[in-house]
Amino acid sequence: MLLHAFPLSSAMWLAQRETLAKRFRVITPDLRGFGGSVLGEDTPSIEAMADDVDQMLRSKGLERAVIGGLSLGGYVAMALCRHHPERVLGLLLADTKAAADLEEARHRRQRMADRLEEEGTAKPLLEDVLPGLVGPTTHRQRAMIYGRVRGLVQATPPAAAAWAQRAMAGRPDSFETLRQTRAPALVVVGAEDTLATEEDARAMADALPNAELLVIPRAGHLSAMEQPDLFNQAVAEFVSALARTSMP
Repeated sequence: MLLHAFPLSSAMWLAQRETLAKRFRVITPDLRGFGGSVLGEDTPSIEAMADDVDQMLRSKGLERAVIGGLSLGGYVAMALCRHHPERVLGLLLADTKAAADLEEARHRRQRMADRLEEEGTAKPLLEDVLPGLVGPTTHRQRAMIYGRVRGLVQATPPAAAAWAQRAMAGRPDSFETLRQTRAPALVVVGAEDTLATEEDARAMADALPNAELLVIPRAGHLSAMEQPDLFNQAVAEFVSALARTSMP
């Protein structure tokens, strides 16, 4: 199960669905309010999103799955480890961080949420969020990918983005959760990611009892979209190894 980044939707996983689905069952839900999902009226929290994932697994009759998340999706994956650890067969954390936001970052998210609700458009996301989503190599050499990312950001429902910003602002530190996670893990980060850095990735890998770290060259915050071949190869090897060790 692959959980998408903010402020995108499950459409970001197109290259993963096309490639990984040839070998594995791949589930790519829209987190609440994004894509085709309903926002609901719950108080904004990452835990609510994790409960949604738990309910989806139940609805599909799946006891456990390899849970992967990029950026916001990584926060949700860590919350699932905290509240529903029995669901996590393996853990993929990409371009995300375990630390909670510092006070200034929380204030920025709250201000962004207010703007989104007041303006009722995705313009604040295009102005303030989009520029940091891909690395300089993608900006220079992959105009098609950048255009696709821009289109996904532009299609984001403002209410969902505001809700998610408030949820991310209130998320707890997850390092203790990672230290208690026994599932094998793969931590991935784009070498050009300035939002969730290589230092953040190494801190998560060090906290996890059983983790590998992969730095993907020439990729920024959306490593799965910017370097899909390298990302998919790493995930396929991780899941294949996990499948072999979990067989009776």
